[in-house]
Amino acid sequence: SFVIFSALFLRKKLSGSSPIQFKPVIFFAPVSWVNPLGIYDRGTSLWLEGKGQPEVKGDQQDVEAQRSSSTLLSARVEEFNRKLRENPTDTQLWLDFIHFQVGLLTGNKMSLRAVLEKKLSIVDRAVESNPANVDLKLEKLHLCKELWEPATLQKEWKKLVFIHPNSAPLWRKYLLFTQSLFSTFSVSKVNSVFGKCLSTLSAVQDGSMVSHPPLPGTQEDLLDIFLQQCHFLRQAGHTEKAVCLFQALLDFTFFKPDSVKDLPTRQQVDFFEPFWDSGEPRVGERGARGWKAWMLQQERGGWVIPSEPDDDDEEEQDDSEIKDKTWPKWKIWLDVEASREANHWLPWRPDKTKGQSEEDCEDPDRQVLFDDIGPSMIRVDRPDLQLQLILSFLQFLGLPGPSGKFSTTSSSNILLDNLTFLEEGPDPERPLTSYDLPMAGICAVGHMTFLSDCRRQAGLCKAGEEFLQNVLQQTLQLISAQDQAAITLCWLQYEKLKVLRCLRSGNKRQLKSQGKRSKRLVKRLLKEPDNRSSLALWREYAHLEWLLGNLEEARKVFDTALGMGVTRGLNDPVLCNLCFLYAQLEVEQALNSGTVPTSKAVYILTKLAEGAAYTPFSGQINPVTILKARKAYEQALLSFLPEQSTGSNARAPKKLHRMSSLVGCFGLFQYLTMGIDAADAVYNQAIQKLISWNLNSEVTDGSLRRPKVFADWESVAVQHVSLLRHHANTSVFPLSRLRLALTDALSLLPSSASLWQLYLQTENRYHSAGRARRFFHSVAKKTDSVVPYLFAITAEQRLKQMLDSVQRSRLPREALPTLPNNGLSNRIRCLFENATATEHGAHCPLLWRMYLNFMVCDGNAERGSGIFYKALQAVPWVKGLYMDAVQLFPERVQEFLDLMTEKELRLRVPMEEVDILLED
Repeated sequence: SFVIFSALFLRKKLSGSSPIQFKPVIFFAPVSWVNPLGIYDRGTSLWLEGKGQPEVKGDQQDVEAQRSSSTLLSARVEEFNRKLRENPTDTQLWLDFIHFQVGLLTGNKMSLRAVLEKKLSIVDRAVESNPANVDLKLEKLHLCKELWEPATLQKEWKKLVFIHPNSAPLWRKYLLFTQSLFSTFSVSKVNSVFGKCLSTLSAVQDGSMVSHPPLPGTQEDLLDIFLQQCHFLRQAGHTEKAVCLFQALLDFTFFKPDSVKDLPTRQQVDFFEPFWDSGEPRVGERGARGWKAWMLQQERGGWVIPSEPDDDDEEEQDDSEIKDKTWPKWKIWLDVEASREANHWLPWRPDKTKGQSEEDCEDPDRQVLFDDIGPSMIRVDRPDLQLQLILSFLQFLGLPGPSGKFSTTSSSNILLDNLTFLEEGPDPERPLTSYDLPMAGICAVGHMTFLSDCRRQAGLCKAGEEFLQNVLQQTLQLISAQDQAAITLCWLQYEKLKVLRCLRSGNKRQLKSQGKRSKRLVKRLLKEPDNRSSLALWREYAHLEWLLGNLEEARKVFDTALGMGVTRGLNDPVLCNLCFLYAQLEVEQALNSGTVPTSKAVYILTKLAEGAAYTPFSGQINPVTILKARKAYEQALLSFLPEQSTGSNARAPKKLHRMSSLVGCFGLFQYLTMGIDAADAVYNQAIQKLISWNLNSEVTDGSLRRPKVFADWESVAVQHVSLLRHHANTSVFPLSRLRLALTDALSLLPSSASLWQLYLQTENRYHSAGRARRFFHSVAKKTDSVVPYLFAITAEQRLKQMLDSVQRSRLPREALPTLPNNGLSNRIRCLFENATATEHGAHCPLLWRMYLNFMVCDGNAERGSGIFYKALQAVPWVKGLYMDAVQLFPERVQEFLDLMTEKELRLRVPMEEVDILLED
């Protein structure tokens, strides 16, 4: 083309015609025989000629690039300095400047120490300009962790909390620092710091510490730190101390004598000590009367009638703790330790009616002294926090909490130590109702053993179940009727949870006996006058019967409950919840039995919208009533969902946290009568309104409303995705819509384990690992929760297991039916490294235990050993980590037991005792 163009140009020129007007052509490179069109750069032309570029040119380009980068960085530094000179009190600007130094100094290829020292000099300047700012001082301590000796660092921390004793966030970070500093860590030291923290904040709350006023939210922070202490002791194996802390605070809160109520907290504790040391029964024990009754009786001269001895209370001794003496010694130790962990977590107390004394206790650590719990006594005066205290104790003992979440508002990553919430996905036979009791990810007492423990029992030991029944019966008498209903509901959900665990285990004999016990208890509770009209309790009873396979009996219970309360209509969220579950169960039953008609579910939802007298389903539904029901649902939903303009309305949160069951009923009704598009529209409308309210609302009144709203939001999202997934499994449906609903929900609710389970099942089914990886990465960057990392790792591990099983199952000369898992182990290891390097993942026990287990099971025991010692630097208090190490490195069992003894973790069976048991 170039030659033709040139010939035409010359022909015109020579013919004498008017010259053609051309725009000038710019050649990017000189024309030569290897580059006739001038389109190649110099480097390509030289390569075609068989030559190379001079090295000097490359160096010059690098130098120019560095100069350009250096100029930009210098300009940014100049801008920071100018702004800080103009406004030296802008603490956020100081922090941004400190964090900017990482990129600045890394570009200059300086050492890590030089980077830290440079940042430290900036922090010092910032603190000089803002001497009262806590965040800047915390940043300084965080930087000095790599530069100072542990003793110096600890001294500076103590100085900081001494200067700011009323700052609960500062105390929380100091506690985490003390917990995770391996060189100085011991359980007794950390426990005493918890006591110091709670007693100091109590003095601030009382006004006893006149130098520092209490900050907003101090009472909530006090309870939160108290719960954190209980879980620290549980994870360290000292469950007896944790149980005693709860017992003491319940007595201190609900049974306080009137004569001491107006005294400062420390003086109240002084009066409480004689009661604690008196040997009187405490909360959860038989015959517990409480501190107030004991003090009143002491003024009258003591109890007249001593408690009668009970022959059945004798603790059963297991003569055969060792199941098989041929096992290796390390395996025997693990088995006996786990057995005692499950059975001996209750505090031991001498029974004076049997002539027992403190010397009769074979294990002194099972006794708890007042000095261990006294400093942690706090005042919990608000009714909502008192209910939270009771629910937290019940969840500590294994009861499911509200919406499966734990009551503590902070430190959620530190609490995660239970693998079941990653493993237990949706049940294929129950696609709509699998999320009724989601797992919280926190081990109950007696279940904190090694990671891959398949012997999980349905409930607590015999003494533990009796203790739990006593706690429930005693606490129900102390609170309002509304709070009693909440606790009774948790009680029935616990019975349902035990039945569910029996179902999953497949043990029919155990399921039958557990079902009988649970039904007996539920019927007894429903006979009580306050519970007879409680639709929430009737709902749990009906669901329990359904799970046990008694479908006709369950339908009778549902119909009886609807007959009592259906006239309340759509304005009653409890009634909506009951009808929603009933309709979902009928849809699932029709699916499992292979029948298509879902008229019964439509009838239930129609009668709910009518709000008229209920009669059981007879097989006919009037089409007009369906139209009327749809209109009623639309009006009810509009009244519950606030408009954007009313985002600041104080009544909005109260309405919002009651709407998930209404949205569920309307969505399912539309699905059954009009199809998936109509149901999808209902859920999308509800979710958009919830998002707009959350973005525009500034309602922060210190109550527990916001967590309830977020729980409701999660519930709506899970219902939506479950329905879409159910439809995709039974009909032709574009997968993109299901994916979009999942990704939108998880972007807003990244800590939802139920949504992540659904996401994993959806992506695993279609083997789209690349898309899932990108999504996991995008979500993990935007949240402080470690949950996205945990599920990302779980997804990769499941993929690796699938590929490994395929490769193992093929015949010797058979072609590989799938791609080899190149790099999967490295990818999983990188995910673990990235997760543990983050601030929110560094102190997550479950993450470290999974990392250790993966490395050893992947055949890299030497690196796994290094991971164990690295984990000890971050979570040295977690007993389960040491037990995992014994299982994975059995030849070093004595080394790990010595470490546990040195750090004062609870060791129930010393190795010397195992030797004695073997001799016997």
